[in-house]
Amino acid sequence: MKNVFFSLMLLLLLAGCTTSPTAQRKQPETFYNSLAALCGNSYQGTVVHPADGTDPFAGKALVMHVQTCSDTTLRIPFLVGEDKSRTWLVRQTPEGLQLKHDHRHEDGTPDEVTMYGGISTAPAASLTHSFPADAHTAKLLPAAATNEWTLALSSDGTTFSYILKRDNQLRFQADFDLTKPL
Repeated sequence: MKNVFFSLMLLLLLAGCTTSPTAQRKQPETFYNSLAALCGNSYQGTVVHPADGTDPFAGKALVMHVQTCSDTTLRIPFLVGEDKSRTWLVRQTPEGLQLKHDHRHEDGTPDEVTMYGGISTAPAASLTHSFPADAHTAKLLPAAATNEWTLALSSDGTTFSYILKRDNQLRFQADFDLTKPL
């Protein structure tokens, strides 16, 4: 009788640890939908790291435009001063949330170095997603093979952060104030 009781308790415990397929499908939307909710807005950013002003972006206006939003893709142009060559692509793919960097020339043609990034390793519902460099990135930019980009929304919804690490060392961070759309 004790074995039956313990078996039933173990079964109930295990059943409580599983997630329904419906809940699993909805989890990836949490971070994505939080970003998509910003669609149509632009936000001012500041370089947080390096703080010593040595980064080429230091002292320049940083602006992100959450511009084009669909069920699967967010296009977020990232302006650095007058330079409009960068766009972050955040996509929902079968493999998981993906970040790609789309670099273009002024005439709209793709830059030689473009579409690098990776697939998120974070739990789908997390407000912080890290994207280790994928095989395409390692081939395109061997020096960036150890890159990890992070997109993070603060828990209070006031800040969006874009972070770059290489060889596990923080290389760059820009924070955007979501409380003051431009």
